[in-house]
Amino acid sequence: MTDLTHLAIPGAEIAVRVTPKAARNAVLLEDGLVKVLVTTVPEDGKATAEVQKALAKALGVARSRLTLVRGAKSRDKVFRLD
Repeated sequence: MTDLTHLAIPGAEIAVRVTPKAARNAVLLEDGLVKVLVTTVPEDGKATAEVQKALAKALGVARSRLTLVRGAKSRDKVFRLD
């Protein structure tokens, strides 16, 4: 898993690109873009919850500190770190 602790600044908004139904869970940083791969299906917010969990782990913060700002039903999401 990629270490994203340098992005863990309170108030920061983190844009991510999600790939649901991936072969494995992973957080990648490619060309300045955060990509989150999750094995969960995009159904009833399950994939978004897994993305939040994986992103929090990569940032080194509690999951409750991440708030979804945009993209509840989209592959492109924006989370704010409170």
